Amino acid sequence: MSATARALRLVRRLEEDDAWTLLRADNAPFAIALLAEHLGGGEHRVDADQLAEAIDTDLEEIRSYGHDMPLSARGYLTSWRTAGLIHRRPSEVSRGETYELTVDALAAIRFLQTREEPQEAATASRLASLSMQLTRLAIDTDPESARRLERLRAERDRIDAQIQAVLDGEEEVLGGARALERLRELLAQAAEVPDDFTRVRGVFEELSSTLRAKVLESDASQRSVLDDVFRGVDHIGDSDAGRSFAAFSALVLDPALGAAFERDIADVLDREFARDLAPAQRRRLRGFLDDLKDRTAEVHDVITVFARGLRRYVQSQDYQRDRVLRGKLLAAMGAAHRAAPDIKPYAAIGLNLELTGVPVSSVGAITLHDPSEFDTRAEVVTHISHEVDIEMLRALARETEIDFTELASNVNEVLQANEHPTVGDVLAAFPATQGVASVVGLLSLAAEHGAMEDGVEQISWTSADDVRSTALVTTHRFTGRIP
Repeated sequence: MSATARALRLVRRLEEDDAWTLLRADNAPFAIALLAEHLGGGEHRVDADQLAEAIDTDLEEIRSYGHDMPLSARGYLTSWRTAGLIHRRPSEVSRGETYELTVDALAAIRFLQTREEPQEAATASRLASLSMQLTRLAIDTDPESARRLERLRAERDRIDAQIQAVLDGEEEVLGGARALERLRELLAQAAEVPDDFTRVRGVFEELSSTLRAKVLESDASQRSVLDDVFRGVDHIGDSDAGRSFAAFSALVLDPALGAAFERDIADVLDREFARDLAPAQRRRLRGFLDDLKDRTAEVHDVITVFARGLRRYVQSQDYQRDRVLRGKLLAAMGAAHRAAPDIKPYAAIGLNLELTGVPVSSVGAITLHDPSEFDTRAEVVTHISHEVDIEMLRALARETEIDFTELASNVNEVLQANEHPTVGDVLAAFPATQGVASVVGLLSLAAEHGAMEDGVEQISWTSADDVRSTALVTTHRFTGRIP
């Protein structure tokens, strides 16, 4: 790879890698210290409220030294989540949420830890470990059985020589600085193992998203993933990452190996040289296997949830709905691409799009329902029915209905003296006994049995309250008798 190609690749990496975002941040020392303190230790997943409270306490102390930290703990948590430094997930034990570091944030923290506590120059323990692993790899991968037997016999002879030296009392017991050096080398390697679980979880999340995308994008000629899910094939568990993790999990959960591991840790911590370890290092080593088991169980749960979710997604036919939506989105994007040369993104198109949303209101606006407010305290009065007066009913009907019979009779009377009278002529001859109701009735009859003319006519009438009223209306003229 040329220098230019490498530089361009690093530029792209610099833009895409969230670890660089954390390292380049203005408040990087404080952000890294806070994240490492509360999420980078034994508690890799912390309740959101507890984390915010702890960070607020630290922020107050940082500000007391004159450093400018303008946001609250929740403000920084939101900005870190937006920057891809922490994950927010629903809590498995409560109704709240939890935060944990992302792979990129872990990488940035571990990088600065190596700069803060640099590894000593090449140690004998590291070289011995590399040599032993290389020898084991050479033996296991040698295709010639004769050469493998030769190497294995040489290794057996070396072990036999060590056994004989122990029996003769000539074997020197490792201790002091060399033993402590080897133990610290083991602690450094052990510190990297929990971080691998975060990376493994990210791999499974990416694999789950990839499989869902294949389900959406598969057509009649590419239905392998869809058909496999219908047949019950576990693509996540059967993937390379799934098989690799299954082997690792079997090793961690092996009872015999676990008992031997715990016994060896107890023996090492009882040695004289182990007293030089810090208390935190001793706790980390003593709880290493339990931490591995807990993290293994978490990843197992993640694999199970992803596998069940993918199977449920396919079997419930939800992918059909999402596939239709995806097609419509692609069609809309294609149309937008074709229209882009001619229409600016901010051009008005005369269309108002109402976005769906959930109304947000304060809890303080909610009021309790009080049934007593709707309780009627007044006594119910029972009215006794009496005989109805027919004349009173007729008067009530006249007040509520237009008397067209009376109005028709009045119009016919006026027609005997005037061949084409107007509404005003009828009102002049016969008063409006129902007030404005009589006027409305005459206009209605004239529209049905007469004709309208250009111009207006002034009409007058007296209401039941002896109030004189005048109005201008379009001229209506009767042309014949009303049956």
